[in-house]
Amino acid sequence: MFGRRTNDPGAQRRLPASPSATPPPAAALAPQSAPQPVSAPARHEPVEQQRHHSEEYYDVKTTVFNALIDTIDLTQLAKLDSAAAREEIRDIVSEIIQVKNVVMSIAEQEELLEDICNDVLGYGPLEPLLARDDIADIMVNGAATTFIEVNGKTQKTGVRFADNQQLMNICQRIVSQVGRRVDESSPICDARLPDGSRVNVIAPPLSIDGPCLTIRKFKKDRLTLEQLMRFGAITPQAKTILEIIGRVRCNVLISGGTGSGKTTLLNCLTGTIDHDERIITCEDSAELQLQQPHVVRLETRPPNLEGEGEITMRDLVKNCLRMRPERIIVGEVRGPEAFDLLQAMNTGHDGSMGTLHSNSPREALSRLESMIMMGGFTLPIKTIREMIVGSIDVVIQAARLRDGSRKVTHITEITGMEGDIITLQNLLVYEITGEDANGKLIGHHRSTGIARPAFWERAQYYKEDSRLAAALAAAELLDGNGNPIGEKHG
Repeated sequence: MFGRRTNDPGAQRRLPASPSATPPPAAALAPQSAPQPVSAPARHEPVEQQRHHSEEYYDVKTTVFNALIDTIDLTQLAKLDSAAAREEIRDIVSEIIQVKNVVMSIAEQEELLEDICNDVLGYGPLEPLLARDDIADIMVNGAATTFIEVNGKTQKTGVRFADNQQLMNICQRIVSQVGRRVDESSPICDARLPDGSRVNVIAPPLSIDGPCLTIRKFKKDRLTLEQLMRFGAITPQAKTILEIIGRVRCNVLISGGTGSGKTTLLNCLTGTIDHDERIITCEDSAELQLQQPHVVRLETRPPNLEGEGEITMRDLVKNCLRMRPERIIVGEVRGPEAFDLLQAMNTGHDGSMGTLHSNSPREALSRLESMIMMGGFTLPIKTIREMIVGSIDVVIQAARLRDGSRKVTHITEITGMEGDIITLQNLLVYEITGEDANGKLIGHHRSTGIARPAFWERAQYYKEDSRLAAALAAAELLDGNGNPIGEKHG
């Protein structure tokens, strides 16, 4: 059978992600007069994550896995496509189960087949979680404990690894795909999955109870502002205003806490960019999913073992200024690159965007000041603030509320300075008006009454002024429940 191990030792290699070899219990390998038939191979949806197997199941899995590695020729297997390789593995595992007379139900055999295929070809026990589109975060705290976030709430799963070595092997498999490495000499690593999902690994000795793997998943389908509106993150009026902000090339800073949806909102906002513009993105791990045809994606590089070869975010932002960008998008501003981004925004690259960790628009500007000073720039604070005022037009604040929902809480524009203080004015704010019987917060976006924002002339230039005025007026005419005044609601 194609894929079986040959007699040529040079064609054989060990699989790096094999679980630890634990002797199987005698009961699990008891003789059986008629082996249970194995159901026909099928690529079905992964089973629900709340699976709980006995230690006996994992011992049998280890035994079958080790027998598979002794049987299969991975050099030949690598020549097959994913579907054919999975079929080959399932056939061989089925034979091993029959030869060893393993006593298992048909359902357990099917789960075992799926688990072993995932171990050989994918990310092992993580595969069922990665296949689900409703999970926002996967948090692995050592081999025995895995949590996920669904609908803004964290819950524990029954997913576990054979041991910390199997978990570490899977971490290494993930990070090696993007040219990164993680081991004792380099125990912290940021990487990404092929779909753009963000990955962080911290390994022993820094992580005491075993490797910790955190995956920030992104939906397979790219979200749009229209979908955010349907999810309740923004209102129709807020959607229109955000579309206009992107369309008229305002420089935008998206602010929010961890897990508040900053990157998702940035992805949605870039959907308003015209398809004939040249966009350059700079990120620590490439995760933005832009829909335009002319996009150049840049990614930072960590230093090698000798401490050389590092390419920082600031290096990327500096270089992209020489690449004739029309818009520059920085995935997340964390340090001195804030200075270069502000300079880019202030020197002809209108419509640039970036994200930043902060709890309010005012705090976001304070963080920008701090990051610029972190770069060693000896500029007066007033000069830095004048640079911020001249560079950024709008700050959009995202937040995750206590019920797990994500909302755009502020659309705020920078209007100028009064003395040494930057002046801000809110265009829209999210007001919480109550809570329903299920614990979900009730609220609405309300206009603050600003009829002509500071970017009104931009809107006129792009012929968006009438649509902007209509959206602001509609957002202002809301009652306490967020309903348009004059309409009856039962």
